[in-house]
Amino acid sequence: MGEMIKMVVVLTVLSVVSGGGLSWLKDFTGPKIENQEMNLVKGPAIRAILKDSEKDPVENRFKIQDGETERNIFVGVFNGKPDTVILESVANGFADKVGMVVAINMTDSTLRGVAVTTHKETPGLGARAKSDPSFSAQFAGKPLTVPVQVSQDGGNITALSGATITSRAVCAGVTKAIEKYNELKPQLEEKIKSMGN
Repeated sequence: MGEMIKMVVVLTVLSVVSGGGLSWLKDFTGPKIENQEMNLVKGPAIRAILKDSEKDPVENRFKIQDGETERNIFVGVFNGKPDTVILESVANGFADKVGMVVAINMTDSTLRGVAVTTHKETPGLGARAKSDPSFSAQFAGKPLTVPVQVSQDGGNITALSGATITSRAVCAGVTKAIEKYNELKPQLEEKIKSMGN
């Protein structure tokens, strides 16, 4: 019986030490991973969408609490006014999840732009959702009140040839971002108002 108690105590101590070590490692590496992701993955897409912003939208960002999720909100400043926000979104593509950033002009309630940031779609087909500027250009200027769908589903977005599933995923991600924007709009407006110029 004494051996059993020793074994339980040793396993408990090892579990506590391992758990504490993993928690410390997560806390230590988390900000570094986020910084790398921001500079190498999301940042270039965000800066491309808001290339004429008077302030760097990656630097000019804030976090907002959405239930248990903390969201990064990127802000574009045009003519001295912070009038554009970028939200991150994700949807199921052909091979895996498709990550994207969606820019919304708060003044006229339109999409300013969309860019795919992460994916595992088929090279030469679905992967073009990230690399084909003519595909992403279709979203700019679309009103938030019109459903974002590919033309096969009655929408006004032309799907990538041979990659309808990926194209639908991008449309679904944009729709999710619009829904989230509408839900968080009062908080976003308050936060942006407090940012000033």
